[in-house]
Formats: sequence, structure tokens, C-alpha cells
Amino acid sequence: MADAPLIAIVDDDVMVCEATKDLVETFGFNARTFTSASEFLNSDCVSNTSCLIADVQMPGINGLQLHRTLLTSGRRIPVIFITAFPDERIRKRAIRSGAVCYMSKPFNGERLRKCIRSAVHYDGDASNI
Repeated sequence: MADAPLIAIVDDDVMVCEATKDLVETFGFNARTFTSASEFLNSDCVSNTSCLIADVQMPGINGLQLHRTLLTSGRRIPVIFITAFPDERIRKRAIRSGAVCYMSKPFNGERLRKCIRSAVHYDGDASNI
């Protein structure tokens, strides 16, 4: 997995972060977790992130604001939004802003795998992708 794409997971719920990280790693990707958008933005991972999984509703900078901040700074990281509070208006806004996927928690693991694969166009050696 050393050469596998890095998937960053940003969610204020530590349990969601860890469960999602474990799932992403079973797909053959590297994963790092962050419990806030600020923590991610201040990390050394931003420039190496191939795909971002971000919670829509978080304290401080929410997922949509994080995505906008990245775009404004010239970073075009594919983003998958996850939320415990699905809202059609927000989903449409997320998709219009370029989100790869918008999923409600709890989300389907196979759908997440497909979204990540689409985001990173991963053609690596991992047979379980």
C-alpha cells in the first residue's frame, strides 16, 4: 500500500473517522483521519491527498467550506461528502461545486469504494478494488 493513493477523512466524530479509515484501507488505499477541517488544512497531507472524504456538518469549518477553501487555494482534490443529516439543497450545492459523491450515514461500503475509485482513477495492483 506504500504507493496507493492517500484518502483523507475529515469528520468530527472519531468513531466515524476510524471506521471509515479501516474500510478505506480494506479497499487497498492509504488513509489518514482528521477530526476537523482546520486539522486537515494545517497538516502535511493536503498536497498528497488523492481524495477527501468530508463530513458536511462539523463545528468550525464545515465540509462545504473546506472544499471551497481548497478550491480557492488552487487545490482540486476530489471530494466525497458524507452526512448524518441529508438535505437535498445541500446535496445539489455539493454536486454543483464538484463533489464526486454525496452520501448519507450510514453509507454503503461498496458505494464508497466506487466513489473513491472514480475520484482517484486508481489502476493500481490491489485486486480487491
